[in-house]
Amino acid sequence: MTIQHKQLAENRWSELSFFAQMANIGSETERAIKWRKKENAEYAEKAFERALELFDLTAADKKNQKRLKEILRAREMFADYFAGGNNYHSTGKQWQKYFFAFNFAARLNA
Repeated sequence: MTIQHKQLAENRWSELSFFAQMANIGSETERAIKWRKKENAEYAEKAFERALELFDLTAADKKNQKRLKEILRAREMFADYFAGGNNYHSTGKQWQKYFFAFNFAARLNA
C-alpha cells in the first residue's frame, strides 16, 4: 500500500483535533462505500486504502493514546466490513451514522 496522504503523514495530521481526524476518516469510508455501491472496484479499493491509512495516522498520533482502543477497533471492523467476511455484520448505514457524530463534533470545534 502506497502512502496517499504524504503531506498529512508529515505531522500535519497531528495538528487536527481527534474529531476532525475521525471526520476525515469518515469521508474516506463514505467514498469507499459509495464507489462499492456503484460497482467501481478500483475507486472503492483506493478509498478503502486511504481510510486505513488515516486510521493508522490517527492511531499513531500521541494525543490519541487514550482513544487507541476505539480507533483500532473501528479500523478492524471497517476492514472486516469492506474487505473481510463482515463477521461483525455491519452495514454502510451504520458506518455513516458512526462517522456522522464525529463530523458534527468537528464542526462544533471549528
